[in-house]
Amino acid sequence: MITIPRKKIREFDAKRLLQANLNRYANPHPIQLSLECALATPETDLEALPPQYAWLTAKKLVVKPDQLFTRKGKNSLVLLNAGWEEAKKFIRENQGKEIAMGNAKGELTHFLIEPFIEHEDEYFLAIVSQREEDVILFSEKGGVDVEEHWNKVIQIPVPIGTPIEQVEIASQLNGVPPEKKARLAAFIKALYRYYADFDYVYMEMNPLAFDKQGNVVPLGFVAELDDCAAFKNEAKWADTAFPQPFGRTPYPEEKFVKELDAQTGASLKLTILNPNGRIWLLVAGGGASVIYTDTVVDLGYGLELANYGEYSGDPNEEETYQYAKTIIDLATRNPKQETGNRILLIGGGVANFTDVANTFKGIIRALREYREKLQKTHMRIFVRRGGPNYQEGLENMRALGKELGIPIEVYGPETHMTNIVSLAVRQLGEKK
Repeated sequence: MITIPRKKIREFDAKRLLQANLNRYANPHPIQLSLECALATPETDLEALPPQYAWLTAKKLVVKPDQLFTRKGKNSLVLLNAGWEEAKKFIRENQGKEIAMGNAKGELTHFLIEPFIEHEDEYFLAIVSQREEDVILFSEKGGVDVEEHWNKVIQIPVPIGTPIEQVEIASQLNGVPPEKKARLAAFIKALYRYYADFDYVYMEMNPLAFDKQGNVVPLGFVAELDDCAAFKNEAKWADTAFPQPFGRTPYPEEKFVKELDAQTGASLKLTILNPNGRIWLLVAGGGASVIYTDTVVDLGYGLELANYGEYSGDPNEEETYQYAKTIIDLATRNPKQETGNRILLIGGGVANFTDVANTFKGIIRALREYREKLQKTHMRIFVRRGGPNYQEGLENMRALGKELGIPIEVYGPETHMTNIVSLAVRQLGEKK
């Protein structure tokens, strides 16, 4: 298994980015793409939108929620072929309404408005990233019933490092009229170049159609970006929002870390997966956080994994203290929730420029502060780190274990990064 730190984006942002950038990747001819869209939020003055988007009153419209869930059509949440007055009424009647989508319940807040596109056939197109290749998925049977025709989906693998020019696509587009295959194949190749350069990990267009002029149009669009690539894509992603999954309210601790992250040049991230989990991660580096998460899941302890996140970019002592304190506070709550112990993995790779001893000072402050709670929850701590001043940092951790009377096992770069996970879950298993 591989875990990719993915972040879903709104359909509005997915279409906005595609419209602005796709033709940079078209070769040799530009692609005729016209994705007009507007986003209505609870703060939006609907009456102020037509002066900004003249097409709202000139064309028939489609309106649908834009909140990271699918099956909108099957749940009667899509308004089709409507005028602007109908669109406003639909938004006002539904905004603030609570609905259930599967096991999630949430309030409708954001709505995508776009022109209604007359079309005939509907296709399905997706690109998904896997460990050793990307895979292009295509079906001649798209739309709301695509899952009922999953046997029609073809897979076109693109091995990592293989130029898309070397991949034959047009001949595999079953069910597409011959006169449209070349245009659709050119669209897919440009889309793949864009997908790879913008660090997407998943992209789905359903339905995908041809308009009356014969241009390819993604009518429905789902997209996910690689969270670990955020540091190099700030300009490319251009103010793209990363909303919470539908029905999920951010924990106060997640909000605190997000605010902390916004105030520093370092990177501080936290997502709480299971507040009652017994395996907590305090990991340096985005790549390392993925590896540690993967290893926990591979060892069969995915349901015990409490959080996902990372600190990187050489945060100072105070920033590291605040971040570590937040995680340790979460990890040491409810001391009587079970009879077994808990584990805290303080891990990471070999740092390039982060001062290990300095960041450990912040972590050590937090551990000292929570000594009593760490003892009551039978916390066992496993440390593995390398990089500038790592010997001093590890020695300070060893001394801390003796000082606090808490089991702290310490390892340097001579130990494989994920070995501490195997060592830790064995201890966890003994106390189940």
